[in-house]
Amino acid sequence: MTVREATWRDLAAMARLEQRCFPHDAWSEETFWAELAQRPRRSYWVAVDDARDGGEVVGYAGLDVAGDLADVMTVAVDPRRRGSGLGTRLLETMHGRAEGAGARAVLLEVRADNHGARSLYAGLGYQVVRVRPGYYRSTGSAPPVDALVMRKELVGP
Repeated sequence: MTVREATWRDLAAMARLEQRCFPHDAWSEETFWAELAQRPRRSYWVAVDDARDGGEVVGYAGLDVAGDLADVMTVAVDPRRRGSGLGTRLLETMHGRAEGAGARAVLLEVRADNHGARSLYAGLGYQVVRVRPGYYRSTGSAPPVDALVMRKELVGP
């Protein structure tokens, strides 16, 4: 497994994985193009399964760094690879990138009902700092879901 900076050539694979991970509110390939166009402030990294012919993108993460604060824009891991440590590896890559750019803390947002992601983030030192009630709109008759804003300090005071 290789984690490397995403290139334009990865965007179609990222969009396909996005659709598998977030079918109801997936980002389009065009959205990923727009995100990558904001480099160097925004950076995206992919996890590639080297055992597959040509290397299959099995995860990705994106980061926005603005001064001493960074925001994790997105994290996705192929559902077949969850629990393998890949999410941790991608987030640790984001943390290193944020620190290298001068950030002192990282923020992210997660659906309150995404218990797997919440557990991952808490295990890496993220703490809930705010709740956005009803932030995620559901499809059909399901009620909206709160967003939890979580923060991780990268360096001591």
